[in-house]
Amino acid sequence: MEAIFHEKQEGSLCAQHCLNALLQGAYFTPVDLSTLAQRLDEEERIRMAECGEESEEYQRFLQQPSGNMDDSGYFSIQVISSALEVWGLELVPHSSTDERVKSALSDPTSMQAFICNYKDHWFTIRRIGNQWFNLNSLLSKPELISDTYLSLFLAQLRNEGYSIFVIFGQLPDCDADQLLKIKPAEPVRRPVLSNKSSDDNDHDLQNAIRLSLADEDENGCWDSDNQDDLQKALRLSLQDNSPENEEDDDDDDDEEAQLRKAIQMSLECKSRTPSTPSSPCDPEDIRNRRIAFLTRTQNM
Repeated sequence: MEAIFHEKQEGSLCAQHCLNALLQGAYFTPVDLSTLAQRLDEEERIRMAECGEESEEYQRFLQQPSGNMDDSGYFSIQVISSALEVWGLELVPHSSTDERVKSALSDPTSMQAFICNYKDHWFTIRRIGNQWFNLNSLLSKPELISDTYLSLFLAQLRNEGYSIFVIFGQLPDCDADQLLKIKPAEPVRRPVLSNKSSDDNDHDLQNAIRLSLADEDENGCWDSDNQDDLQKALRLSLQDNSPENEEDDDDDDDEEAQLRKAIQMSLECKSRTPSTPSSPCDPEDIRNRRIAFLTRTQNM
C-alpha cells in the first residue's frame, strides 16, 4: 500500500486530505481551498447585495463569519464541490434522486469513489486498481475494504449519521492505480489464535453480525428506517459465504456455517411477525446464538 497517496490528519484540514486522497496527489493546499472559499463568500455577498446594501439582511450577512471556511482549516461542501469542478468531477448526494445514483445503491462496487462527512470531518473511500480503500486521514495508513464488505461499510456509515456523496467524472491517472492492478494489496490477516483458519470472509462475517446486533434496540427490535439498508448489506456480505455454495456436507457441523444460517434466518424473520417459542425461526434464540459466537471469538 506504500504507493497509495495518504495524508494523515493535520489540524482540521480533513477537506484537503479528503480531496488529495481522492485525486491521489498533493493537488490542493490550504491556500488553494481558502481562495475558493473566499470566492464563494464574495459570490454570496454579491447575491445578498441585490436586496439592497442598506437592508437588514445584508448588514446581518456582513457581520456573520464565513460559512465556507474557518480559522481551524475547516472547509464546506461548497468548497469541496468547487475544487472537484476544477477536475471535471461532480459530487452527488447518495440520497439523491439522480438516476446515476441508483447504481451506487444497488452495487457500490460499480462506482469509483465516495466522499463521506460527519460532524465536519471529511474522508474518501476510493477504488484503486481493482480494490477498495478507506483513505480516512485519521487512519495511520489506507485500509483495504473487500468488495463484499463495501456495501456493509456504507450502510454502517449511513446508520451512524454520515452524509455520503458519490463521485462522477474521470479521476486523474495515478501510479498507485497502475501498480495495484499489477500487484494487488495483500489483506491484513488477523493472528490465528486457535486451530481454526482465519480469512477475510471471517472478518466480513463478524462485522456483519456486529452491525446486526448493534442496530437492534434493547427489546431486540430493529429501527425500521435502517432495516432495509442493513438487510441488503448483510445479504451481500453473506452471499459468497452461504453454506449452499459449500461442497462439503459436513459444513452443517461447522460453527461458522451454523452462524451464517442463523443470520440468514434472522433476516427472514425480520419480515415476519414475532415467532412463538416453538417456532423454528425464533429471533431471541438466533440473537443469543450470535451473541454467544461473538463472545467466543472475542475471548479467543
